[in-house]
Amino acid sequence: MPMPPIVGLEIGTAKTVALVGEMREDNHVMITGMGERPASGVRKGEIVDLENAVVGLRTVLEMAEESGRVSIRQVYLAVSGGHIQGLVNRGVVPVLDEDGEITRDDMEQAMEVARAVNLPADREVLHTICQHYCIDEQTRVLRPEGMEGARLALDMLVLHGIRARLNNTVRVVLSIPLSVQDVAFSGLCSALSVLTPEQKKSGVVVIDLGAGTTDYLCYYDGIVAAAGALGVGGDHITNDVALAFTIPISQAERLKRDSGSAVIAAANPAQKVILPPAGGFSGRSVNLRALHTVINARAEEIFLMIKNRLEKAGVGHHVGAGMLLTGGGAHLKGIGELAEKVFGLPCTIGRPRHVSGLATATEGPEYAACSGLVQYGFRTNGRQHADSLIGRLKALLGR
Repeated sequence: MPMPPIVGLEIGTAKTVALVGEMREDNHVMITGMGERPASGVRKGEIVDLENAVVGLRTVLEMAEESGRVSIRQVYLAVSGGHIQGLVNRGVVPVLDEDGEITRDDMEQAMEVARAVNLPADREVLHTICQHYCIDEQTRVLRPEGMEGARLALDMLVLHGIRARLNNTVRVVLSIPLSVQDVAFSGLCSALSVLTPEQKKSGVVVIDLGAGTTDYLCYYDGIVAAAGALGVGGDHITNDVALAFTIPISQAERLKRDSGSAVIAAANPAQKVILPPAGGFSGRSVNLRALHTVINARAEEIFLMIKNRLEKAGVGHHVGAGMLLTGGGAHLKGIGELAEKVFGLPCTIGRPRHVSGLATATEGPEYAACSGLVQYGFRTNGRQHADSLIGRLKALLGR
């Protein structure tokens, strides 16, 4: 029996996107429906105006229903925000077998201990991702079952965020009303969409450059080694341009897209861009090199912040496959060149790899997160979510 369609929903800072995906017989995902419109009520990936966010979401869902010829009753939801953080927690248990043979029960007990991370009361676990096991003093064991030892440990990456902010995003969907099947970190979805098994094995960094947030995720030796988000994105670059040249935000955004670059151009220092009057601001000219300098400063700052986090996690030098950039910010001229300079690694633009169908949603790096969310939905569809984030959030909202 074919699986029902999966709907992935991303309520972002710049736009809200819904994708309808269907699983073909060859286990390939086909995107059959899409809804998209500029976001409202969202800032830095977080809900700031519930009513406006709900109105915009209704429009997006109607578009997705019409194009996909489906009736949407439930969705998978992507979340982001600077409050989302990752930490590695180790769970250690004694091996109970008399002969010291490690069993599946020992592994599951280590998982339970590793999941029991002590977080502040206002934070909620979003994902728990197994990294590797350790047997006594032997590190990085992938499959310990059947091996011998006295003590088994498991390192687990725990992604967590502020409960109230996660709840608010879920409330937008429930207000439609729709059912939320599960919630997933946008950065994880982007990586799921654009990476190959070979890249994960060699070590790779995926950076999703959104309007209000920047997500990152690093694979090393086939495991998710580090992940998190910054509350800084493309809108901050636009704001810097608006302040630097005293122009309205709308004009600064067009200037960034049409003439901006993340690397300082070697062109004629006297070259200028003419801006017509707009929004009550008089017309003026902007020095192109000065524009690139402003953009470069903020973009470099974002990359340096991520580089610092990866180095603290001890994975900054284990990325043989280089870097992939996704999100709308990946379209900024020179952004890949700047990333290569900051990280000292080859950089490419990441595009959805494992889906087909609507060209718009399967080719652009800005759709990597939502495309990956649909794939995430098919991977987790049918599993029980009583202990998952959405199960806990539903219980909290019900109370």
